Amino acid sequence: MSTASNLTDVGARARRRIAYRLLPFVFLVYIVNYIDRVNVSFANLRMSADLGFSDRVYGLGVGMFYVTYVLFEIPGAIIVERWSARKWIARIMISWGLITILTGFVRSAQQFYAARFILGIAESSFFPGMIVYLTHWFRLRERSRAIACLYAAVPAASLIGSPIAGWLLGVHWSRLAGWRWLFILEGIPAVVLGIVTIFYMTDWPSQARWLPADEREWLVAELKNELEAKKKVRSYTIMEAFCDRRIVTLIASWFLALTGSLGTVYWIPTFVKRLSGHTDRMVTTLLLVPAMVGIVGMLVNGWHSDKTAERHWHTATPLLAAGSMFALIILARQEVPLAIMFLLLGSGFLYAYYPTFWAIPTMMLSESAAAATIGLINSIGQLGGFAGNSGIGYLNDRTHSLNASFAFIALVYFAAAGLILGLRTSTSPR
Repeated sequence: MSTASNLTDVGARARRRIAYRLLPFVFLVYIVNYIDRVNVSFANLRMSADLGFSDRVYGLGVGMFYVTYVLFEIPGAIIVERWSARKWIARIMISWGLITILTGFVRSAQQFYAARFILGIAESSFFPGMIVYLTHWFRLRERSRAIACLYAAVPAASLIGSPIAGWLLGVHWSRLAGWRWLFILEGIPAVVLGIVTIFYMTDWPSQARWLPADEREWLVAELKNELEAKKKVRSYTIMEAFCDRRIVTLIASWFLALTGSLGTVYWIPTFVKRLSGHTDRMVTTLLLVPAMVGIVGMLVNGWHSDKTAERHWHTATPLLAAGSMFALIILARQEVPLAIMFLLLGSGFLYAYYPTFWAIPTMMLSESAAAATIGLINSIGQLGGFAGNSGIGYLNDRTHSLNASFAFIALVYFAAAGLILGLRTSTSPR
């Protein structure tokens, strides 16, 4: 009894120390990443008018990022697994920060396309790399909560980025418009944090000198036991994982969900402004609402999913809720306050989908296969960023109305939810 009690105490101390050291830093890094990725949506409140871009040009330019983003997703995730997470993630951050700064100087559609194209290459594999990195430190039973903490940075980035964008859009320093300063100033933190990452992050628990020896040995043993248990259930090779019907279903669901969510992320400032006619400052203030809804939804949904050990309904329900909100916008177009409320809630509800979705592949695959599979799912799914943004730009220009875009977003959410509910995934070993 005494030995079991000691092990429990060591495990509790180790989990607490790891969470306090890693999760705040991972959260901060992802906030900076997401602000840099989507600041173009706020810049577009002025940028397209200044540079003479149509909706189709803007949508295509935003989508260019996702075409090249897929190139290094799979090899990047494997690099994190087999080489060094801290070095690879640091490289990504420094390069994307520099390119973001340079985006502030674009003058034409071709330069805008090129900047987004190169940014996709630079930032590729950041997210799957972070997911794989968390599997090095958190056991399966705590993984959904850890991923929820990572993903909470997405709505948190809006809480921070929205008011900053609202302020910067109104400045005009050194003959540069505010939307240009938005790119320039928000690229600098990524470079700084990239340098810090090299010294702060630790690749593996066995290398963690900041953990006491007993806690380090406990964690290494726990993760090793989980790996062995998973191998007894089924030892996947990478190619077998790629051919698994369940993985194909996850890819299709992720693609559809991102088609809607990434389309919404890059267009929601424009949607709100066109629906309401509010000022830039008021638009960026209203966008704090989906951010706050998203933070609560992600943390509660991730916690409840871990508590009940259920993934499918916890993943599909946010998709169904978000799709319903976008469908209701069409019915409420004449009631502007109500339509704005549905738009903000629909954008916020979806965030709860992310952490539970990524718990699914990590609970059914061995480590190397999971690393590659996460890269595969995310890389193909990220093409939804191109499909969603270019599709919305096309629909807006073609119909001269936002209704077609809202219907498009609702349909892809419903389809993604249907695929998740139809998926039958083997549970993790007990």
